[in-house]
Amino acid sequence: MENIGVNGKEYSIIRLLGHGKGGYSYLAQDSDQRHYVLKQIHHEPCSYYTFGNKIEAEKNDYERLTSAGIRIPRMIDIDVSNERIVKEYIEGETIFDLVKKDISVEEYLPQVREMAANARNSGLNIDYFPTNFVIREHQIYYIDYECNTYMEEWNFENWGIKYWSRTPEFNKYLKEHPE
Repeated sequence: MENIGVNGKEYSIIRLLGHGKGGYSYLAQDSDQRHYVLKQIHHEPCSYYTFGNKIEAEKNDYERLTSAGIRIPRMIDIDVSNERIVKEYIEGETIFDLVKKDISVEEYLPQVREMAANARNSGLNIDYFPTNFVIREHQIYYIDYECNTYMEEWNFENWGIKYWSRTPEFNKYLKEHPE
C-alpha cells in the first residue's frame, strides 16, 4: 500500500475511487484505521473546462457550498503546496450506480431539488452528474466540491435530470464510457 502525506500526517491508500476533471480521489486510511477520501489535484488537460488555481478553487468552493447549505463531506485537511485534500468519506452507492442498475431514484429527487434551490439561491450551480451523489441512510450527499456561477442551462431541471434515469443521454454516456 502506498502512503501519501498531508501536512505531516500519513495516509495509506486503499484504492482509487475516481478520476475527475480536477484530480484523483482515493479511499485512504489513517493510522487509526479511519477512512477518508484523499484527493490529489492533477493538471491533465480537459477539453471542455478551463481551470485557474485548482486547490484554491476547491477551498473556495467548499466554503461556498457550506454557506449555501449543500450537504457535502466535511473537509478534514488541505495541503495547498502539495495540492491534496482530505475529506470525510461518505460510504454508500451513488445515484449513478442505481440508475445504471435501472433502479428508480425517485425518492431522492426532492433532496436534489432542495440542493438545487439552495445552490440557485446562492447564485451557484453544482455538478448534477449522478456520480457526484452518494446515498447514506436515505440521504444524498454531494461529494464533489465543484460549483460554478449559476446559469439556467446547467441547472438540475435543464441538464442534471437528464442523467438521473435511463434516458438517451445516460445510455449514451454508458456507451462512451465502458467500464
